[in-house]
Amino acid sequence: MTGGRPVYLDCNATTPLDPRVGEVMRAAMDLFGNPSSGHVYGREARAVLDRARAEVAGLLGCSPPEIVFTSGGTESDNHAIKGAAWARADRGRHLVVSAVEHPAVQRPAAWLAALGWEVATVRVDRDGRVDPEDVARAVRPDTALVSVMHANNEVGTLQPIAAIAQAARAAGALMHTDAAQTAGKVAVRVGELDVDLLSLAGHKLYGPKGIGALYVRGGVTLESLNHGAGHELGRRAGTESVMLAAGLGEAARLAAEQLGEELPRLTKLRDRLESALCAAVTDAVVHARRAERLPNTLSIGFPGARADRLLARLEGVACSAGAACHAGGTEVSAVLAAMDAPREAALGTLRFSVGRFTTREDIDRAVPLILSAVAGARQEP
Repeated sequence: MTGGRPVYLDCNATTPLDPRVGEVMRAAMDLFGNPSSGHVYGREARAVLDRARAEVAGLLGCSPPEIVFTSGGTESDNHAIKGAAWARADRGRHLVVSAVEHPAVQRPAAWLAALGWEVATVRVDRDGRVDPEDVARAVRPDTALVSVMHANNEVGTLQPIAAIAQAARAAGALMHTDAAQTAGKVAVRVGELDVDLLSLAGHKLYGPKGIGALYVRGGVTLESLNHGAGHELGRRAGTESVMLAAGLGEAARLAAEQLGEELPRLTKLRDRLESALCAAVTDAVVHARRAERLPNTLSIGFPGARADRLLARLEGVACSAGAACHAGGTEVSAVLAAMDAPREAALGTLRFSVGRFTTREDIDRAVPLILSAVAGARQEP
């Protein structure tokens, strides 16, 4: 971070574009051919698209034909949830989701509920963790799909997806997980997770915005959201963006290559920030502290300091509120409410998320700025 720019600690919201990804995208810009065309221009574009698909598949441990390129994580989630519900409507109109899902899962489920589907919401414990036994009790013979995110975007709790998938499979339901926050931070292998459907987003992975992917296990049928020509093996109509797909592919390749060194480095940075803040603010509350968490994510509440006032004072640090801030004040976020977090700490919660380009110096620069904001916000009436 140079030139007086704020320290960037908001990688769960979006990651910077890796320069190496940008180089691959610039090279792909010249490939103007339609990848569905049979001539040389189309074949050149198709080759880049195929390579990108193989790179994403390599990160997830699946075969390339199981990868569908989408416009991002939100479309991937929508395609998984609506596509599975529609394709399996004859079997049953029952869905199961967790209480801490991203709106990209919650809102499609609510939309289906308005059309007559029944949606069961599974609670979480005080660390944001879903109990697989609760999922086993929630599923029914008519359950079409279970959707539980791999890790929560606000507090970082990692879910026991393989055990949850076992409960879903025992009822004959499909299993979907939103892995937008985990890909590149922890191992995300579809075989180990035992999922049928998995979503990811390019811009959470040091790739470009506007591109994502949906893993669809071989043999699983989804209803398409986009109807038209037979792109993406007939699963998503619309001419693919070769440039964006190339960027996602390179981002996936780099993530797989660097995972072993990045996981411990991110953990050390996160823990350095957490330790410094907790040492200075002794009543600070670290959410999901007892859970297995994303290595880069710190959700911390400062009782007596509202999140909107903290953000207003934090011009030198880019981060997110863990509470829902709006013009009228602050409310407890749905995730923290589902976790039954202490109200005063929840209202003063910030989320810090480090990333590939975060340095130890960034953390040491950010700490006094955060502490100053806490002290100032606590003095406001």
